[in-house]
Amino acid sequence: MKTRRFTVMALGSVLSSFLISGVAWAHPDAAHVKVENAWARASVQGQQASGAFMRLIAEEPLKLVGVETSVAAVAEVHEMKMDGDVMRMRAIESLDLPKGVAVDLKPGGYHLMLQQLKGPLLKDSQIPVTLVFKDGKGAVSRLSLQLPVRTTAPAG
Repeated sequence: MKTRRFTVMALGSVLSSFLISGVAWAHPDAAHVKVENAWARASVQGQQASGAFMRLIAEEPLKLVGVETSVAAVAEVHEMKMDGDVMRMRAIESLDLPKGVAVDLKPGGYHLMLQQLKGPLLKDSQIPVTLVFKDGKGAVSRLSLQLPVRTTAPAG
């Protein structure tokens, strides 16, 4: 029994390290996507929106077509870009993830927008987020993550 207990504890430690570092791999039944430096921005009581950020590397050509979470009534893939002297933000239907190319979701660019927050996103907590992908044949897959909530981006 000691061996089994140690194995479970070691596995739990490894999984915790992956969640804290923001690195995750999809389940074999899900999209083949590596996620790095994942995090969500902390919010305060009464704040209605926040963002989530990460680097995605697809093992096959995919499209990020949605995001789901229980912490917000509305979750969307967004684009932020300059239009002349005005920064504009809007929801997009999909984001291309070419095979093997790192695509950054970051402040000031593509990101996940969490709106109508159901409560504050507390620093040092974690929130559930599910990414929804579509492949070239139209098959939909999901990748569930636990994102650490931070005030600033993780190093790296």
